[in-house]
Amino acid sequence: PVINDRSFGEDKYKVASFGVAYMKGMQDVGVMASAKHFPGHGDVSVDSHKDLPVINKTREQLDNLELYPFRELIKAGVGSIMTAHLSIPSIDTTANLPSSLSNKNVTGLLRNELGFQGITFTDALEMQGVAKFFPMGEASVMSLIAGTERLCLPGDIPCSIAKVKE
Repeated sequence: PVINDRSFGEDKYKVASFGVAYMKGMQDVGVMASAKHFPGHGDVSVDSHKDLPVINKTREQLDNLELYPFRELIKAGVGSIMTAHLSIPSIDTTANLPSSLSNKNVTGLLRNELGFQGITFTDALEMQGVAKFFPMGEASVMSLIAGTERLCLPGDIPCSIAKVKE
């Protein structure tokens, strides 16, 4: 898969266990950890740097696998979560809307349903999984409206600032 060795593996219990241990090790010495890529980037064949991956799993399938490590990290007190640029129709049916720009994903699922209270970051907004469908500046505004606090690599920063002010 695209995520390759940037993951603790395929077993949700192992991923959660390693993730929580790694997070606690970082946060115990004053470094805020970030769980990524929410709601789960492991099961795609398209690289979001190049295009928008689509995950056609049911919500039950997501709950059973992808969301499990995030639930465990949230319960353990992870300080931040980075959202992924994925199209997941079982979360939001809006065509070509990356989950990083989706209010249903960021506010609805992550904040309201899973109870995450930390800081949210987007993945790089310059990536084609977003930029292909949302010009610079527009993605920044949509991310903030979705409930994200921090924008990662928004591209044209003066344009993004102007769009946010609008």
